[in-house]
Amino acid sequence: MRVGTPGFVPGRLSDARAARRIPSMSALSRMMSISPSTIARWEDGSSSPDGETLIELARTLNVRPEFFLRPTSSSDRPVFFRSLASTLVRDLDYQRAQMAWLKEISSLVEHYVDLPPVNIPDVLGGGSYRQLRDEDIERIAAELRRHWGMNDGPCTDVVALMERVGVVVGSIEMGTAKLDGLCSWSETDGRPHVLLATDKMSFARRQMDAAHELAHAVLHRSVSPLEFRTDLKFIEAQAFRLASAFLLPASTFSLEMRVPSLAAMVAAKERWRVSIKAQIKRLSDLKIIPPEFSTHLYKLYSAKGWNRGEPLDDHWNPSEPHMLKDALNLIVDGGVRTKADLLAVEFSVSAGDVENLCGLPNGWFFRDRAEVVTLKVRPLGDSASAATGGAVVPFPGKAR
Repeated sequence: MRVGTPGFVPGRLSDARAARRIPSMSALSRMMSISPSTIARWEDGSSSPDGETLIELARTLNVRPEFFLRPTSSSDRPVFFRSLASTLVRDLDYQRAQMAWLKEISSLVEHYVDLPPVNIPDVLGGGSYRQLRDEDIERIAAELRRHWGMNDGPCTDVVALMERVGVVVGSIEMGTAKLDGLCSWSETDGRPHVLLATDKMSFARRQMDAAHELAHAVLHRSVSPLEFRTDLKFIEAQAFRLASAFLLPASTFSLEMRVPSLAAMVAAKERWRVSIKAQIKRLSDLKIIPPEFSTHLYKLYSAKGWNRGEPLDDHWNPSEPHMLKDALNLIVDGGVRTKADLLAVEFSVSAGDVENLCGLPNGWFFRDRAEVVTLKVRPLGDSASAATGGAVVPFPGKAR
């Protein structure tokens, strides 16, 4: 007869271990001073911890015990990463777990707040991403701008645009330079979710990373896990081409770069908010510069040390997502739920996890609302006010 906690969900333990970057079941067993085989049985579902041990497991992984009793949302849609072969498995597992938690948080928030409706058009019209040519992607970029009411000038904040069209965006420290962001559609609420890296971030890089993940949401919603593995390089090239075409429209950007040079691209970066390196690639894609000249520009770019940091990288602060943060503030400020209620009833992960994924300040859950201090208004005839008041000096009349 199986003993333990009824309703224990084994996949939850795997997710929590990945989210805490605990590399193995043996490592967790050492943290809890129990045998590795016990952890293995919990993760494969052949047994489960008893009530007392469940509480200890939750404490070790910094989640509530209820975390292990909630069902996981199953999906056959892939999570889009930039690379699989060159990235450590534990880094990928960490990102998948964080993405699952972001989806869960946004789903809970939607019980109380109407998030912006998803407004991502079906640009494929029932076709396959495999049929797209470069000219099709250029056309799609122009259609997206028209659909979202944009002109052909710079898109000054891609993150704000994504949230306006219903994309849930979070940002966390990835802990690796090989992951800039990831994108996944949720089966629960039918929304695309995007996680962006905060590691060594500049505004221009955040713009391209966000546009790249938005491109996945637009082009690759129906991609299967098998297609993602076999066509990863092709899929990534499509996402980058659409992101570049969206940020730097051929109809306007090409006219401003008739005499391409690194100096011209520095000036263009200030206007278009796109990195110099991405501009070189865009000019090459549009065949404005030949391959040998783009190679020359890349070499000159590297010689200037711009691989470590470009001009104007510190000119703007990276844009931050606001949707979930604003929604939680609205829930609390409106008296719908207290912060304590949210932690005790709704969220099963830690306060720090919610704050991190939603862009809330550290300690937000344990910080009381500031009291509003109002100014005391003295009556017009108050003698103290009259004694300290200044004289009114009239402006001279305008000569006629």
